[in-house]
Amino acid sequence: MTSITSQPTPTPTQPNPSTTTPSKRKSPNETNTSNPSAKVLHFTSRNPAWTYLKLQLITHPSSTTTPLDPLTAKTHLTAALSQFLGLTGTAIPLDILKTAPATSHAQTVWVRVPRPDAPAVVAALSSWIGGAQGSAAQAGGVAWRVCARGNYLGAVVRGSGAELFVP
Repeated sequence: MTSITSQPTPTPTQPNPSTTTPSKRKSPNETNTSNPSAKVLHFTSRNPAWTYLKLQLITHPSSTTTPLDPLTAKTHLTAALSQFLGLTGTAIPLDILKTAPATSHAQTVWVRVPRPDAPAVVAALSSWIGGAQGSAAQAGGVAWRVCARGNYLGAVVRGSGAELFVP
């Protein structure tokens, strides 16, 4: 017994499967026909892990100014964090990237902190007034000034970029 199956004939309402239009997606070899070896990669970092701070240690004009080394900077930073946040503040990791020489009565330090801790660090440093170096009896000898804060080191070191738009 033989069974014969008949295929439906295309009607004007049904498209013929053999004459359908190809899909609109291009194959990978058709997308870049000008230079197949050159590939462009775009990358945007939306949530960087670190925040960079440019700080100045302001000293009282009557006190003697000694050069700021990384160890002394770390001592002052830890004192400010422990006074503002207690033991939790001392647990915040701080990376001192660079210390710059003194200019008049201010010495510059670049610091890297974790991004979630940056608001607490800025609040602690900007509100701290410590004793002079080597003398705990003299109050109000040093303080931190937050000069710049950013998620990218290039923006903190080079400034805001506003000078690019000056006519």
